[in-house]
Amino acid sequence: MERFLENVIEAEKIIRTSDHIIYITFPLVKDKRLLLKVLQEIKNAVTLCISAVLQYDYVFKRINLYKDPKSNFKTFIDKCAPRYNITKEEIDSINELFDFIEKHKESPFEFVKDDKVIILSSSLKPKTLTLEKVKEFLILSKEILKKTRDSVKRNF
Repeated sequence: MERFLENVIEAEKIIRTSDHIIYITFPLVKDKRLLLKVLQEIKNAVTLCISAVLQYDYVFKRINLYKDPKSNFKTFIDKCAPRYNITKEEIDSINELFDFIEKHKESPFEFVKDDKVIILSSSLKPKTLTLEKVKEFLILSKEILKKTRDSVKRNF
């Protein structure tokens, strides 16, 4: 099976699992650290969708791929996103998702307060993650997956 199809299938599994954790498991367990784990999984799913789009377009010689992931992401934004009807708002949300994960990885300190996870940067600037924000990212990932799946499967 083509690699881009495998990426789409894997992204579907991750999104289904993340959805279950957010809407079924989280209300029962109420462990806020689950939000960070789900956020990481959503990022992985979106990354798989982006990879699938890039690989699909590369196979059909619409784009060139590079060794640098940032260059590939720029190619995705500039050339692929319009073809797959991915809006500017969705691109901004993807960037925000990636930024959240980057801050989480770099963070020297994170804590839970009320219904929020506070991520502190090295300069002690807080970034707040809420259940609603994670749900927004989950909806974003479902939209990206739908657009990716529809375009890739239409031609296969």
